[in-house]
Amino acid sequence: MRFEKWQALGNDYLIVEELPDAETVKRLCHRHLGVGADGVLVLGPADEPGFVARLRIFNPDGSEAELSGNGAREALMYLHHRGWAQGSQFSIQTVAGEIRATVLDDTTCRVDMGRAKDLGEGEVAGYAYRRLEVGNPQAAIRLGTAEEVEALDLPTVGPPIEYDPQFPNRTNVSFWTELAPDRIRARIFERGVGETMSSGTGATGAALAHVLRGGDSPVTVVLDGGELVVDVEEDLHVDLTGWAVPVFTGTWPANVRAAGP
Repeated sequence: MRFEKWQALGNDYLIVEELPDAETVKRLCHRHLGVGADGVLVLGPADEPGFVARLRIFNPDGSEAELSGNGAREALMYLHHRGWAQGSQFSIQTVAGEIRATVLDDTTCRVDMGRAKDLGEGEVAGYAYRRLEVGNPQAAIRLGTAEEVEALDLPTVGPPIEYDPQFPNRTNVSFWTELAPDRIRARIFERGVGETMSSGTGATGAALAHVLRGGDSPVTVVLDGGELVVDVEEDLHVDLTGWAVPVFTGTWPANVRAAGP
């Protein structure tokens, strides 16, 4: 099985063109026993006209995710570079629905993420949060200062929120704070992944929470791996802009495909 490893702000995925089973996904993503990645992107032919490809996204624990903003950009740039897509604008199918891309240059694209849903505010694990849907579930938690965000022990505080009973399908978590009216700092704990250097949908969730509190749009989201720009319209339609680049290519041997860690 041929793969390419891509990364976007340190959020790394393996791109394949054949569907691996859950145990193979786990092994591929393992940092010591496999290639190492935050997930696997599976690209295949679209089953409806008007789409370049169908994208499925798998977490390191073998579960399937509805959407990943960084993963989608990596897949879109892969399709652009590998000749699947003709022109700078095209669409792909995902579990979360249609994702539309506009390629801006060799490494950057703008992704139409569709219309988000604001599901209101609540409390979880002692934190006030805003519950959002951006193709996948998000819990956006605002903290008072950048120092508080930096001091968080995400591997400790993240799991109780991800697995809280009020989230039947678990949730992604973003901790954020305002740096300026159009700029926020965020750290992300992803469902099925853990702490990541960046997350497109996590950044989108944090940006939405900021705008819903009166912040300006577009929002620059400062993540551990770099910056993403999130444009939030009045109806909560979202565009996400950022870069994605290839890291290396390889071949996964057939005799270890079914072997788990």
